[in-house]
Amino acid sequence: MIVKRRTLKFFLLLAVLVILPLLGVTLAGKPLAQYLEFPPLTRYVEHPDFSWPVFLVLAMLVGAITGPFIARIIIPPKPVRSSSVELHPFPWWGYLGIGALAIAWVLAWTRFPWFQPLQPFTFSPLWFGYIIIINALTFRRTGHCMMLDRPAYFLALFPLSAVFWWYFEYLNRFVQNWYYMGISEFSPVEYALYATLPFSTVLPAVLGTKEWLESFTRLTAPLRNLWPLQIRHPSRFSWFALLLGGAGLSGLGVWPDYMFAFLWIAPLLVMIAFQVLFDRKTPFSDVQHGDWRSIWLPALAGLICGLLWELWNSQSLAHWEYRVPYTHRFSIFEMPLLGYAGYLPFGLECSVIADLFMGTRTGFSQPLKK
Repeated sequence: MIVKRRTLKFFLLLAVLVILPLLGVTLAGKPLAQYLEFPPLTRYVEHPDFSWPVFLVLAMLVGAITGPFIARIIIPPKPVRSSSVELHPFPWWGYLGIGALAIAWVLAWTRFPWFQPLQPFTFSPLWFGYIIIINALTFRRTGHCMMLDRPAYFLALFPLSAVFWWYFEYLNRFVQNWYYMGISEFSPVEYALYATLPFSTVLPAVLGTKEWLESFTRLTAPLRNLWPLQIRHPSRFSWFALLLGGAGLSGLGVWPDYMFAFLWIAPLLVMIAFQVLFDRKTPFSDVQHGDWRSIWLPALAGLICGLLWELWNSQSLAHWEYRVPYTHRFSIFEMPLLGYAGYLPFGLECSVIADLFMGTRTGFSQPLKK
């Protein structure tokens, strides 16, 4: 009975995440065919130009949210005593990862004639190399890492990651904030095969980076006893989050120029609501005791990986470009400056989706007992 209930909840979660954007455009009278095109080639969303008032308001909002955490890290209320870390030898397989990343980087950013047939496929080797390296760095600091200690979990992240990022590709159909160059020649099968492999590296990279960040006392200790945020009625909060997230998903295709930020926020709200319904910890469970590490670390990991995604994308032959309404200016690589704020909730979503589907621990205290 418990298994059936959990299965029902998972299917309900998927239905909410997938159906609501389609329901919104259907009720708005827009044609569904353009949102289901594969590969996505048609550009049917015309975004408005840059707006200083919108940019400044959103910049102040992002600063107000992130500023207190950054200030707490830079200037903690009391000196942080870094715990002594007994460094372990850097593992031999870590050097293989460095070599693989270096070779892939050279091949991705150059145009050797003899490598031309494989030139579009260099993005995945870059990230496979990074995933190995970040696990090696974690092992050097702690003597443990996901790749060695939890190999089944580590390998399962790859197929889950592919499905996970395909979902965000699906949501992007409704707002069209990014698009890929050089995919017009691919058939649907070729495009699916070409894209799925790099998509499979997202979760291992972000969660591996989060595990590495956890080993730094300077990053974690100042947020261990921050501001308690008491949620007196978690079930009511979860229903509010579910309604808000559902409304955001439904509005993506109806008002893409105003709702584009909900591409990153709405799935997080819906998934956190379902975590509560599944009797699971959420990233906010530890916040009630003033411990914000479960918010800070995955968000920071998402931002670090985001910077690397944009870096390696910038000079690759097969790459993506952006068109973001009102805020498309001050680009770092291809991404406009404020667009990097989207990687913060995305890092949380990586942590939440792993918890929902694989039962990994989200917070720093013990899992909730039913």
